[in-house]
Amino acid sequence: MEDTLPCGGWDCDCTFNRLRGCCCAANDLFRVEDETFRRLASLGDGITMLRGRVGALTAGIKIAFKAGIDPYLLTTSDEKCFGPFNTNVPIPYTLVTLNEGNGYNPSLGVFTAPHAGVYVFSCTVYSAVNLNQRLYHKVVMVKNGEVLTSVWEDNREDGEDSGSHTLTVEMQRGDQVYMELESGRKLCTNLYSNVFTGYMLYAYTDE
Repeated sequence: MEDTLPCGGWDCDCTFNRLRGCCCAANDLFRVEDETFRRLASLGDGITMLRGRVGALTAGIKIAFKAGIDPYLLTTSDEKCFGPFNTNVPIPYTLVTLNEGNGYNPSLGVFTAPHAGVYVFSCTVYSAVNLNQRLYHKVVMVKNGEVLTSVWEDNREDGEDSGSHTLTVEMQRGDQVYMELESGRKLCTNLYSNVFTGYMLYAYTDE
């Protein structure tokens, strides 16, 4: 005795037209496949559009700077130091070797963001004094008047010190970042070893 399927023969009619409870779920599976394909195609179009928008906004935007202290910028020539001052003083890094986008102002020692985005800033602070002198400095990185980080030293035994910091900072157009020497402190000897740099990591897409 030959058994028969309750919905007829196992043929194209069953595969594509019968209800799931009868013989198969082919129709449901094909619908899911079609819907998934449409969603993937739409997602691909969205990614392509987003890439195009980001590319259009960032094309040609190159922002980077590097500046150092002029070794002849001395306040006390006998000690060859910048400082001390009786107030906090922005450090004028006037030896500019890179200023792509013209965001850095060497006269003020201030970087002003030409575009909103995420930036990376780095500073290297160096100071050296003679034997038995006090190594005493504190340099802070400031954004719009608020301290981001600092490099400092207060030591009578160590006559030379160098420290560096690198920060990733969110910036809006017009935000400013600069380095500041704290009141009463000083940087001495080989001032060109003090460097301030920055660049835009990526721009925001809503500008």
